[in-house]
Amino acid sequence: MKHVFLFLFFFGWLTSISSQQITCSPKDRAAVESKLVEIDGMFQGDFGETMVSVGKSFMKTPYVAKTLEIGDTETLVVNLQGLDCTTFVENVLAFSLLLRQQEMSFDDYLKNLETIRYKDGTLDGYASRLHYFSEWIANNAEKGLLKDITGEIGGEEITKDINFMSTHRDLYPFLADDVNYSKIKASENYLNNQAICVLAQDDISKNEHLIQSGDIIALATSINGLDVTHTGIATREKDGRIHLLHASTGSMEVEVSKLPLADYLKNIKSNTGIMVARPL
Repeated sequence: MKHVFLFLFFFGWLTSISSQQITCSPKDRAAVESKLVEIDGMFQGDFGETMVSVGKSFMKTPYVAKTLEIGDTETLVVNLQGLDCTTFVENVLAFSLLLRQQEMSFDDYLKNLETIRYKDGTLDGYASRLHYFSEWIANNAEKGLLKDITGEIGGEEITKDINFMSTHRDLYPFLADDVNYSKIKASENYLNNQAICVLAQDDISKNEHLIQSGDIIALATSINGLDVTHTGIATREKDGRIHLLHASTGSMEVEVSKLPLADYLKNIKSNTGIMVARPL
């Protein structure tokens, strides 16, 4: 771990991130700064197209799971060398916002990443991370960063018990701590009282024209206790169809799905449909 260091920010930065720790290797800081140079000028006024352009700049980046599970306490982890489906979406949104904000510094990137990744935009321990993606969408909608448009494009509300983390405690090292465990249980109890809107798999093709490039796509699932198993970014490709730009567990890298989204999902046995969130 000698190549990993912690930046500790005190007063003088944004209140939401003061006194919080950031875990970042020198190589990852260099990767962020290189990315800022690479994407400079990509914003042309259409935020959805900006999301796709930034997302495609990560093509071929390796898929790596559990990059945020580091150490004994929750920190804001910066890692562009390996991305899972959620950290891919978070980073694309963070960098795209920088382009629109015309704030292209490493510190500005950190502010955006914390805002997106944590409840109400503030890192306050493990349970403050938005672990369930339906909550990720809802909380980022409350921040004004996006809008859940699933209901507007044909989705219907469903209710489902969300408890995968608490019922699979052994899979999450941070949940060995009883305080973290109780807070996650409380989050799950809150989610279980909230309906989520899902566009059923069989209805995606006929409503595909309502999905725009840059929309965030979350794959709903029939797996007990889970709301979403995967996420990515919609991109309308040369065939005129919506495809999924994502960190793929199939190819183990960031790619655009070869099949259109509606057809791609038919090969996922547990998939029940999608949630769609539009960045604002």
